[in-house]
Amino acid sequence: MNGEPRIGVFVCHCGKNIAGTVDATKVDEYAKTLPSVMYSTHNLYTCSDAGQAEIKRIIKEHGLNRVVVAACSPKMHEPTFRACVSEAGLNPYLFEMANIREHCSWVHARDPEGSTRKAMDLVKMAVAKARLLEPLEPIIVPVEKTLLVIGGGIAGMRAALDVADSRYSVILVEKNPGLGGKTMLLGKTFPAVDCTACLVNEMVSRVLTHPRIRVLTLSVVAAVVGYVGYFMVTVRRKPSRVSE
Repeated sequence: MNGEPRIGVFVCHCGKNIAGTVDATKVDEYAKTLPSVMYSTHNLYTCSDAGQAEIKRIIKEHGLNRVVVAACSPKMHEPTFRACVSEAGLNPYLFEMANIREHCSWVHARDPEGSTRKAMDLVKMAVAKARLLEPLEPIIVPVEKTLLVIGGGIAGMRAALDVADSRYSVILVEKNPGLGGKTMLLGKTFPAVDCTACLVNEMVSRVLTHPRIRVLTLSVVAAVVGYVGYFMVTVRRKPSRVSE
């Protein structure tokens, strides 16, 4: 923990987007009563240069170590505010955001009182969460730049070739003895009326001879664990013949 929580709350009017329905002044006054809130205010556009400058000034003047912004969608401006508090000397993950635009003013436009109460609740929850925040640091994980393609049909082979031609390694897994998939069952293409087998065989040849593509036929993916950038995949070999 970065000391006892000293939280600053900034409630945004967002022009009329929020303040046209939500009473931002009431939300601000309510925030002042919440535990660990050392400072609260409301302003017209918190995401503006002037709004961000005020956040940085208040952080330093009041010794804040947590910041809550009640404004629009975190998807839109969370990176903006994290960068802002970082420039003021705080860890960017000591920031929390309450969405009182999409979740309040936009969906409850005909109920200003209810929308305002909901905004207060969202700010209360954001402050409660902010009290528990801890600083985080980004980590760098080594990544093996290899792509797994499941299925050796026309789409799978095309994907494998495109990636391999971009200088990345590819493992292509196909459950059948050979590549080509359902396309091999067709006689002609439409509308060019080309020989399907000719087109597929040429692509199969390119895949099998490509130096960056490893083909595993008679194989299926048995398990996948991990996360984006670091997956571990178990591939199981199928028997070449299955007895009836």
